[in-house]
Amino acid sequence: MNLPNKLTMARVCMIPFMLAALQAGVMESVALPLETARLIAMGIFILAAITDFFDGYIARKRNLSTDFGRFMDPLADKILVMSAMVYMVVLGDISPLILILMESREFVIAGVRMIAANKNIVISAGILGKIKTVVQMIMIPTVLANLPHPFFDIIGTILIYAAVVLTIISAIDYIWNNRKVLQT
Repeated sequence: MNLPNKLTMARVCMIPFMLAALQAGVMESVALPLETARLIAMGIFILAAITDFFDGYIARKRNLSTDFGRFMDPLADKILVMSAMVYMVVLGDISPLILILMESREFVIAGVRMIAANKNIVISAGILGKIKTVVQMIMIPTVLANLPHPFFDIIGTILIYAAVVLTIISAIDYIWNNRKVLQT
Protein backbone atom coordinates (compact mmCIF):
# COMPACT_ATOMS: atom_id res chain seq x y z
CA MET A 1 0.00 0.00 0.00
CA ASN A 2 1.50 3.32 -1.06
CA LEU A 3 1.71 6.49 1.07
CA PRO A 4 -1.40 8.24 -0.34
CA ASN A 5 -3.50 5.14 0.35
CA LYS A 6 -2.07 4.90 3.87
CA LEU A 7 -3.07 8.54 4.46
CA THR A 8 -6.57 7.78 3.20
CA MET A 9 -6.85 4.83 5.58
CA ALA A 10 -5.49 6.96 8.43
CA ARG A 11 -8.33 9.40 7.74
CA VAL A 12 -10.84 6.56 8.00
CA CYS A 13 -9.25 5.44 11.28
CA MET A 14 -9.60 8.96 12.76
CA ILE A 15 -13.37 9.01 12.28
CA PRO A 16 -14.26 6.82 15.29
CA PHE A 17 -12.14 9.04 17.55
CA MET A 18 -13.89 12.16 16.31
CA LEU A 19 -17.26 10.50 16.85
CA ALA A 20 -16.27 9.28 20.32
CA ALA A 21 -15.36 12.83 21.33
CA LEU A 22 -18.68 14.18 20.06
CA GLN A 23 -20.62 11.36 21.71
CA ALA A 24 -18.82 11.99 25.00
CA GLY A 25 -19.89 15.62 24.75
CA VAL A 26 -23.58 14.83 24.34
CA MET A 27 -23.78 12.09 26.98
CA GLU A 28 -24.81 13.33 30.41
CA SER A 29 -22.99 10.46 32.13
CA VAL A 30 -19.59 11.51 30.75
CA ALA A 31 -17.69 14.29 32.47
CA LEU A 32 -16.44 15.82 29.22
CA PRO A 33 -17.89 19.30 28.70
CA LEU A 34 -19.57 19.75 25.32
CA GLU A 35 -17.30 22.67 24.39
CA THR A 36 -14.22 20.53 25.06
CA ALA A 37 -15.70 17.65 23.08
CA ARG A 38 -16.39 20.00 20.17
CA LEU A 39 -12.80 21.27 20.18
CA ILE A 40 -11.35 17.75 20.32
CA ALA A 41 -13.60 16.64 17.46
CA MET A 42 -12.71 19.79 15.53
CA GLY A 43 -8.99 19.06 15.94
CA ILE A 44 -9.39 15.47 14.77
CA PHE A 45 -11.50 16.63 11.84
CA ILE A 46 -8.87 19.19 10.80
CA LEU A 47 -6.11 16.57 11.02
CA ALA A 48 -8.18 14.20 8.90
CA ALA A 49 -8.89 16.96 6.37
CA ILE A 50 -5.16 17.65 6.13
CA THR A 51 -4.56 13.98 5.25
CA ASP A 52 -7.09 14.42 2.45
CA PHE A 53 -5.06 17.25 0.98
CA PHE A 54 -1.75 15.42 1.27
CA ASP A 55 -2.92 12.05 -0.06
CA GLY A 56 -4.15 13.72 -3.25
CA TYR A 57 -1.11 15.96 -3.56
CA ILE A 58 1.35 13.10 -3.09
CA ALA A 59 -0.56 10.78 -5.42
CA ARG A 60 -0.50 13.37 -8.20
CA LYS A 61 3.04 14.61 -7.58
CA ARG A 62 4.60 11.13 -7.44
CA ASN A 63 2.22 9.53 -9.94
CA LEU A 64 0.93 7.11 -7.28
CA SER A 65 -2.76 7.11 -8.22
CA THR A 66 -4.36 3.71 -7.85
CA ASP A 67 -7.84 2.28 -8.40
CA PHE A 68 -8.00 1.75 -4.64
CA GLY A 69 -7.21 5.42 -4.05
CA ARG A 70 -9.70 6.63 -6.65
CA PHE A 71 -12.36 4.55 -4.91
CA MET A 72 -11.39 4.93 -1.26
CA ASP A 73 -10.37 8.61 -1.12
CA PRO A 74 -13.80 10.04 -1.97
CA LEU A 75 -15.45 7.39 0.20
CA ALA A 76 -13.26 8.35 3.17
CA ASP A 77 -14.19 12.00 2.60
CA LYS A 78 -17.90 11.17 2.54
CA ILE A 79 -17.72 9.11 5.72
CA LEU A 80 -15.75 11.83 7.51
CA VAL A 81 -18.00 14.69 6.41
CA MET A 82 -21.31 12.89 6.88
CA SER A 83 -20.30 11.51 10.29
CA ALA A 84 -19.46 14.99 11.51
CA MET A 85 -22.64 16.41 10.02
CA VAL A 86 -24.83 13.84 11.77
CA TYR A 87 -23.51 15.14 15.07
CA MET A 88 -23.95 18.72 13.87
CA VAL A 89 -27.65 17.90 13.50
CA VAL A 90 -27.69 16.35 16.99
CA LEU A 91 -26.00 19.48 18.38
CA GLY A 92 -28.47 21.75 16.58
CA ASP A 93 -25.77 23.30 14.38
CA ILE A 94 -27.46 22.42 11.08
CA SER A 95 -30.91 21.43 9.92
CA PRO A 96 -31.62 17.75 9.24
CA LEU A 97 -32.78 18.90 5.79
CA ILE A 98 -29.25 20.05 4.98
CA LEU A 99 -27.84 16.69 6.03
CA ILE A 100 -30.43 14.81 3.97
CA LEU A 101 -29.73 16.98 0.93
CA MET A 102 -25.98 16.44 1.18
CA GLU A 103 -26.29 12.71 1.85
CA SER A 104 -28.70 12.32 -1.05
CA ARG A 105 -26.20 13.93 -3.39
CA GLU A 106 -23.53 11.49 -2.27
CA PHE A 107 -25.83 8.49 -2.81
CA VAL A 108 -26.75 9.69 -6.31
CA ILE A 109 -23.09 10.21 -7.22
CA ALA A 110 -22.20 6.79 -5.78
CA GLY A 111 -24.97 5.27 -7.91
CA VAL A 112 -23.60 6.90 -11.05
CA ARG A 113 -20.12 5.64 -10.15
CA MET A 114 -21.44 2.10 -9.65
CA ILE A 115 -23.14 2.17 -13.05
CA ALA A 116 -19.88 3.42 -14.56
CA ALA A 117 -17.89 0.73 -12.76
CA ASN A 118 -20.18 -1.94 -14.21
CA LYS A 119 -19.20 -0.56 -17.61
CA ASN A 120 -15.48 -0.59 -16.63
CA ILE A 121 -15.40 3.20 -16.47
CA VAL A 122 -13.68 4.98 -13.59
CA ILE A 123 -15.03 8.47 -12.98
CA SER A 124 -12.78 10.85 -11.10
CA ALA A 125 -14.15 13.65 -8.98
CA GLY A 126 -14.95 16.85 -10.86
CA ILE A 127 -13.69 20.29 -9.91
CA LEU A 128 -17.06 21.40 -8.49
CA GLY A 129 -17.19 18.29 -6.30
CA LYS A 130 -13.69 19.05 -5.06
CA ILE A 131 -14.63 22.66 -4.29
CA LYS A 132 -17.75 21.41 -2.46
CA THR A 133 -15.59 19.10 -0.37
CA VAL A 134 -13.15 21.92 0.46
CA VAL A 135 -16.02 24.17 1.55
CA GLN A 136 -17.44 21.36 3.70
CA MET A 137 -14.01 20.71 5.22
CA ILE A 138 -13.76 24.39 6.17
CA MET A 139 -17.41 24.70 7.26
CA ILE A 140 -17.45 21.73 9.62
CA PRO A 141 -14.62 22.78 11.97
CA THR A 142 -15.79 26.39 11.82
CA VAL A 143 -19.26 25.40 12.98
CA LEU A 144 -18.01 22.73 15.41
CA ALA A 145 -15.79 25.30 17.13
CA ASN A 146 -19.00 27.06 18.24
CA LEU A 147 -17.06 30.21 19.06
CA PRO A 148 -19.20 32.75 20.95
CA HIS A 149 -18.85 35.67 18.58
CA PRO A 150 -21.37 36.91 15.98
CA PHE A 151 -18.64 36.99 13.33
CA PHE A 152 -18.18 33.22 13.58
CA ASP A 153 -21.95 32.66 13.46
CA ILE A 154 -22.13 34.67 10.23
CA ILE A 155 -19.11 32.90 8.69
CA GLY A 156 -20.50 29.50 9.74
CA THR A 157 -23.89 30.28 8.21
CA ILE A 158 -22.32 31.50 4.96
CA LEU A 159 -20.22 28.34 4.75
CA ILE A 160 -23.24 26.11 5.44
CA TYR A 161 -25.26 27.71 2.65
CA ALA A 162 -22.26 27.74 0.30
CA ALA A 163 -21.88 24.00 0.91
CA VAL A 164 -25.58 23.47 0.17
CA VAL A 165 -25.42 25.48 -3.07
CA LEU A 166 -22.25 23.68 -4.15
CA THR A 167 -23.86 20.34 -3.28
CA ILE A 168 -26.73 21.03 -5.65
CA ILE A 169 -24.64 22.57 -8.44
CA SER A 170 -21.95 19.88 -8.30
CA ALA A 171 -24.60 17.13 -8.41
CA ILE A 172 -26.20 18.63 -11.50
CA ASP A 173 -22.77 19.13 -13.10
CA TYR A 174 -21.67 15.56 -12.28
CA ILE A 175 -24.82 14.00 -13.68
CA TRP A 176 -24.72 16.19 -16.79
CA ASN A 177 -21.04 15.47 -17.49
CA ASN A 178 -21.60 11.73 -17.03
CA ARG A 179 -25.02 11.44 -18.69
CA LYS A 180 -23.65 9.01 -21.30
CA VAL A 181 -22.88 6.53 -18.52
CA LEU A 182 -26.54 6.62 -17.51
CA GLN A 183 -27.81 5.93 -21.00
CA THR A 184 -28.44 2.30 -21.82
